[in-house]
Amino acid sequence: MGEFRRTSEVRQVELTDAALHIIATKGIAALSTRSLAQQVGLSSGAIFRHFPSIEALLDAVVSRVEAVLEATLPSAALPPVERLERFVEARSMAVGNQLGILRLVLSEQFLLALPRSGSRRLSACVQKTRTFISECLREGQAAGDLRADLPTDTLAPIVMGTVQMLALSSAKKEQREAEARAVLGSLLVLLRPPSTIAPQIKKRSR
Repeated sequence: MGEFRRTSEVRQVELTDAALHIIATKGIAALSTRSLAQQVGLSSGAIFRHFPSIEALLDAVVSRVEAVLEATLPSAALPPVERLERFVEARSMAVGNQLGILRLVLSEQFLLALPRSGSRRLSACVQKTRTFISECLREGQAAGDLRADLPTDTLAPIVMGTVQMLALSSAKKEQREAEARAVLGSLLVLLRPPSTIAPQIKKRSR
Protein backbone atom coordinates (compact mmCIF):
# COMPACT_ATOMS: atom_id res chain seq x y z
CA MET A 1 0.00 0.00 0.00
CA GLY A 2 2.82 2.36 0.94
CA GLU A 3 4.66 1.61 -2.31
CA PHE A 4 1.47 2.18 -4.34
CA ARG A 5 0.90 5.52 -2.61
CA ARG A 6 4.49 6.59 -3.25
CA THR A 7 4.20 5.65 -6.91
CA SER A 8 0.90 7.52 -7.18
CA GLU A 9 2.44 10.64 -5.60
CA VAL A 10 5.38 10.46 -8.00
CA ARG A 11 3.00 10.16 -10.93
CA GLN A 12 0.99 13.15 -9.66
CA VAL A 13 4.15 15.27 -9.60
CA GLU A 14 4.98 14.12 -13.14
CA LEU A 15 1.48 15.07 -14.28
CA THR A 16 1.56 18.50 -12.64
CA ASP A 17 5.00 19.19 -14.14
CA ALA A 18 3.67 18.10 -17.55
CA ALA A 19 0.69 20.42 -17.07
CA LEU A 20 3.06 23.30 -16.34
CA HIS A 21 4.97 22.48 -19.53
CA ILE A 22 1.77 22.63 -21.57
CA ILE A 23 0.85 25.94 -19.94
CA ALA A 24 4.31 27.35 -20.72
CA THR A 25 4.38 26.24 -24.36
CA LYS A 26 0.75 26.29 -25.45
CA GLY A 27 -1.19 28.26 -22.86
CA ILE A 28 -3.61 27.21 -20.17
CA ALA A 29 -6.48 26.85 -22.68
CA ALA A 30 -4.58 23.93 -24.24
CA LEU A 31 -4.50 22.03 -20.96
CA SER A 32 -6.91 19.09 -21.04
CA THR A 33 -6.86 15.48 -19.98
CA ARG A 34 -6.23 14.54 -23.62
CA SER A 35 -3.26 16.90 -24.10
CA LEU A 36 -1.87 15.86 -20.71
CA ALA A 37 -2.21 12.19 -21.55
CA GLN A 38 -0.34 12.73 -24.82
CA GLN A 39 2.38 14.64 -22.99
CA VAL A 40 3.10 11.85 -20.50
CA GLY A 41 2.23 8.87 -22.67
CA LEU A 42 -0.83 7.71 -20.77
CA SER A 43 -4.46 7.20 -21.72
CA SER A 44 -7.00 9.84 -20.76
CA GLY A 45 -8.60 7.29 -18.47
CA ALA A 46 -5.33 6.77 -16.63
CA ILE A 47 -5.23 10.48 -15.77
CA PHE A 48 -8.45 10.10 -13.80
CA ARG A 49 -6.84 7.47 -11.60
CA HIS A 50 -4.71 10.27 -10.19
CA PHE A 51 -7.00 13.29 -10.56
CA PRO A 52 -10.80 12.98 -10.58
CA SER A 53 -11.28 16.17 -12.61
CA ILE A 54 -9.41 18.93 -14.46
CA GLU A 55 -10.21 21.20 -11.49
CA ALA A 56 -8.44 18.78 -9.16
CA LEU A 57 -5.48 18.76 -11.54
CA LEU A 58 -5.34 22.57 -11.55
CA ASP A 59 -5.48 22.56 -7.76
CA ALA A 60 -2.51 20.18 -7.74
CA VAL A 61 -0.70 22.44 -10.21
CA VAL A 62 -1.16 25.38 -7.85
CA SER A 63 0.13 23.27 -4.96
CA ARG A 64 3.15 22.30 -7.05
CA VAL A 65 3.87 25.95 -7.82
CA GLU A 66 3.56 26.83 -4.14
CA ALA A 67 6.00 24.07 -3.19
CA VAL A 68 8.58 25.04 -5.84
CA LEU A 69 8.45 28.73 -4.91
CA GLU A 70 8.54 28.05 -1.18
CA ALA A 71 11.67 25.93 -1.59
CA THR A 72 13.52 28.92 -3.07
CA LEU A 73 13.07 31.09 0.03
CA PRO A 74 16.23 30.84 2.18
CA SER A 75 16.20 30.70 5.96
CA ALA A 76 15.39 33.97 7.74
CA ALA A 77 18.39 33.26 9.99
CA LEU A 78 20.82 34.12 7.18
CA PRO A 79 22.22 37.66 6.80
CA PRO A 80 19.99 39.75 4.49
CA VAL A 81 22.42 40.04 1.58
CA GLU A 82 23.24 36.32 1.60
CA ARG A 83 19.52 35.59 1.82
CA LEU A 84 18.90 37.77 -1.21
CA GLU A 85 21.74 36.15 -3.18
CA ARG A 86 20.52 32.64 -2.50
CA PHE A 87 16.97 33.62 -3.38
CA VAL A 88 17.92 35.09 -6.77
CA GLU A 89 19.97 32.04 -7.70
CA ALA A 90 17.44 29.47 -6.46
CA ARG A 91 14.31 31.19 -7.79
CA SER A 92 15.72 31.95 -11.23
CA MET A 93 16.87 28.35 -11.70
CA ALA A 94 13.68 26.78 -10.32
CA VAL A 95 11.36 28.95 -12.39
CA GLY A 96 13.63 28.63 -15.41
CA ASN A 97 13.15 24.87 -15.24
CA GLN A 98 9.38 25.35 -15.01
CA LEU A 99 8.42 28.34 -17.17
CA GLY A 100 4.77 27.47 -16.67
CA ILE A 101 5.19 28.83 -13.14
CA LEU A 102 6.23 32.21 -14.50
CA ARG A 103 3.24 32.32 -16.81
CA LEU A 104 0.82 31.36 -14.09
CA VAL A 105 1.97 33.84 -11.48
CA LEU A 106 2.54 36.80 -13.81
CA SER A 107 -0.29 36.53 -16.32
CA GLU A 108 -3.65 37.90 -15.24
CA GLN A 109 -5.22 35.91 -18.08
CA PHE A 110 -3.90 32.65 -16.64
CA LEU A 111 -4.91 33.60 -13.10
CA LEU A 112 -8.46 34.25 -14.29
CA ALA A 113 -8.55 30.84 -15.95
CA LEU A 114 -7.84 29.11 -12.65
CA PRO A 115 -10.44 28.32 -9.98
CA ARG A 116 -10.83 31.34 -7.69
CA SER A 117 -9.10 29.64 -4.77
CA GLY A 118 -6.12 28.83 -7.01
CA SER A 119 -5.85 32.42 -8.20
CA ARG A 120 -5.87 33.66 -4.61
CA ARG A 121 -3.17 31.20 -3.60
CA LEU A 122 -0.89 32.19 -6.49
CA SER A 123 -1.46 35.88 -5.79
CA ALA A 124 -0.45 35.16 -2.21
CA CYS A 125 2.78 33.55 -3.50
CA VAL A 126 3.60 36.71 -5.45
CA GLN A 127 2.90 38.88 -2.42
CA LYS A 128 5.04 36.65 -0.20
CA THR A 129 7.92 37.01 -2.66
CA ARG A 130 7.59 40.79 -2.69
CA THR A 131 7.50 40.88 1.10
CA PHE A 132 10.56 38.62 1.31
CA ILE A 133 12.58 40.82 -1.08
CA SER A 134 11.51 44.03 0.66
CA GLU A 135 12.46 42.64 4.07
CA CYS A 136 15.90 41.59 2.79
CA LEU A 137 16.44 45.05 1.34
CA ARG A 138 15.28 46.87 4.48
CA GLU A 139 17.43 44.72 6.75
CA GLY A 140 20.40 45.13 4.42
CA GLN A 141 19.93 48.90 4.42
CA ALA A 142 19.65 48.99 8.21
CA ALA A 143 22.89 47.01 8.50
CA GLY A 144 24.65 49.35 6.07
CA ASP A 145 25.24 46.55 3.56
CA LEU A 146 22.83 47.87 0.93
CA ARG A 147 22.25 51.36 -0.38
CA ALA A 148 19.79 53.40 1.67
CA ASP A 149 19.57 56.40 -0.68
CA LEU A 150 16.75 54.70 -2.61
CA PRO A 151 13.52 53.32 -1.13
CA THR A 152 12.98 49.56 -1.04
CA ASP A 153 9.80 49.83 -3.10
CA THR A 154 11.88 51.05 -6.06
CA LEU A 155 14.65 48.50 -5.55
CA ALA A 156 12.40 45.44 -5.08
CA PRO A 157 11.08 45.48 -8.69
CA ILE A 158 14.67 45.52 -9.94
CA VAL A 159 15.36 42.32 -8.00
CA MET A 160 12.15 40.68 -9.20
CA GLY A 161 12.87 41.72 -12.80
CA THR A 162 16.35 40.22 -12.56
CA VAL A 163 14.90 36.90 -11.43
CA GLN A 164 12.40 36.89 -14.30
CA MET A 165 15.06 37.74 -16.86
CA LEU A 166 17.35 34.97 -15.64
CA ALA A 167 14.47 32.49 -15.60
CA LEU A 168 13.70 33.24 -19.25
CA SER A 169 17.27 32.55 -20.38
CA SER A 170 17.48 30.00 -23.19
CA ALA A 171 20.98 28.89 -22.20
CA LYS A 172 21.73 25.36 -21.02
CA LYS A 173 21.75 24.60 -17.29
CA GLU A 174 25.48 25.09 -16.72
CA GLN A 175 25.51 28.30 -18.76
CA ARG A 176 22.43 29.55 -16.96
CA GLU A 177 24.09 28.98 -13.61
CA ALA A 178 27.17 30.94 -14.71
CA GLU A 179 24.95 33.66 -16.17
CA ALA A 180 23.01 33.87 -12.92
CA ARG A 181 26.20 34.33 -10.89
CA ALA A 182 27.46 37.05 -13.24
CA VAL A 183 24.17 38.94 -13.28
CA LEU A 184 23.82 38.57 -9.52
CA GLY A 185 27.28 40.10 -9.10
CA SER A 186 26.23 43.13 -11.14
CA LEU A 187 22.95 43.39 -9.25
CA LEU A 188 24.78 43.47 -5.92
CA VAL A 189 27.07 46.23 -7.20
CA LEU A 190 23.97 48.28 -7.98
CA LEU A 191 22.48 47.56 -4.57
CA ARG A 192 25.61 48.31 -2.55
CA PRO A 193 26.00 51.74 -0.92
CA PRO A 194 27.49 54.22 -3.47
CA SER A 195 30.42 54.92 -1.15
CA THR A 196 31.57 51.30 -1.42
CA ILE A 197 31.25 51.11 -5.20
CA ALA A 198 33.68 53.84 -6.23
CA PRO A 199 36.76 52.30 -4.51
CA GLN A 200 35.96 48.95 -6.18
CA ILE A 201 35.74 50.56 -9.63
CA LYS A 202 38.99 52.46 -9.12
CA LYS A 203 40.75 49.31 -7.95
CA ARG A 204 39.60 47.40 -11.05
CA SER A 205 40.73 50.17 -13.40
CA ARG A 206 44.32 50.12 -12.16
